Amino acid sequence: MKRRFSFLPIVIVALLFFSLNAYFLSGLTTINSSTWLSPIVWVVAIGLMFALIYAIRTFSAQGINRFFQIIVHAFLIVFAAELIFAVFLLLGDVFRFLFSIPSHFTVAGYETMARSSYWIDFAFIMFCLTVVLFIYGITRGKYAYRVIKHTLFFDDLPASFDGFTLTQISDVHAGSFTNPAAVQKGIDLINAQKSDLFVFTGDLVNNASSEIVPYIGHFSQIKAPFGQFSVLGNHDYGDYIKWPSELDKAKNLQQLKNYHNDLGFRLLLDEHVVLEKNGDKIILVGIENWGIGFGERGDLNKALKGTANNDFKILLSHDPSHWDAQVKNYPSKIQLSLAGHTHGMQFGIEAFGIKWSPVKYRYKHWAGIKTENGRYLNVNRGFGFLGFSGRIGIWPEITVIELKKGEKG
Repeated sequence: MKRRFSFLPIVIVALLFFSLNAYFLSGLTTINSSTWLSPIVWVVAIGLMFALIYAIRTFSAQGINRFFQIIVHAFLIVFAAELIFAVFLLLGDVFRFLFSIPSHFTVAGYETMARSSYWIDFAFIMFCLTVVLFIYGITRGKYAYRVIKHTLFFDDLPASFDGFTLTQISDVHAGSFTNPAAVQKGIDLINAQKSDLFVFTGDLVNNASSEIVPYIGHFSQIKAPFGQFSVLGNHDYGDYIKWPSELDKAKNLQQLKNYHNDLGFRLLLDEHVVLEKNGDKIILVGIENWGIGFGERGDLNKALKGTANNDFKILLSHDPSHWDAQVKNYPSKIQLSLAGHTHGMQFGIEAFGIKWSPVKYRYKHWAGIKTENGRYLNVNRGFGFLGFSGRIGIWPEITVIELKKGEKG
């Protein structure tokens, strides 16, 4: 598919980038007045901008390639680092303006206020820290798997399932992987949890079913006593690339479903299965992708047909917006829903009591456990990555949930 190249967005980005670069340079020259500094900074900025334009043009004709990834990520690192520097620089400038700190030099005939070299030094440290964080996120952070454990209490949990554990991953996006050895470490960590049940909540690939082929040997190692189950995510349907025909698109989806079987995953398509233990049972329900703005394919009524209102149910549904729209108030109680989709935007902070990511402005529940109306939702932060080939602050997640009978003590 040949994509249309639009020049206007490039002009806007270039103007923003060059304006940011000029402001960044104005601060940098406060602590280093060398005559060579300004030309070097501008040569780097202009060179990076032209390289970005060329990379986007090649992407329009050929799709994502290695050169495109390198240039886009280099541009992102420089832009983000300069933006952080500029934010601190602006704070200092506003402070000096408000408190009328005396000036000591002029620009274009206008008197300007003195900048503290100590504050500029701090801004530059933040610039360097941003570069380091992005490089770490791209090289190591995207494979820095972590296990997050939750213990959830239910009055209506069948007694035999008290202490039952499940492991959830989501959003593999196999087409983005470049390090099979690192992926294998994630697989080993999944198996090390020794959970009773394994579930995968969608987006096995970015677009094409063939993306998972190199990793079938990895993910097929995942085993659990009560089985491995999966659902589809929005990317699995191949909606984001152009196919030669609708038949080719349908064949791709069918092949992806076959690959789920090759992985040892039982793919649930608007259906449920019964898990039994010592005469007790819980219902595991899986629906096709249902997400506001990402296709509302799933049929919850169909998936629950034949179940009773008092059955204990666990729902696999890729997009957390489904929980707000249908699940949390569904007449037949669904005690636990498991979703993914958001990736936590692969960027944010979860430390020192702070939990923030830009994705919060799109999704009400974007990571972790949410409870409402006597029902739980867990949103997994994703096992893989997409778009930005890295993770900063929001690390790839393996969720382990233990079900307990009774009220939380």
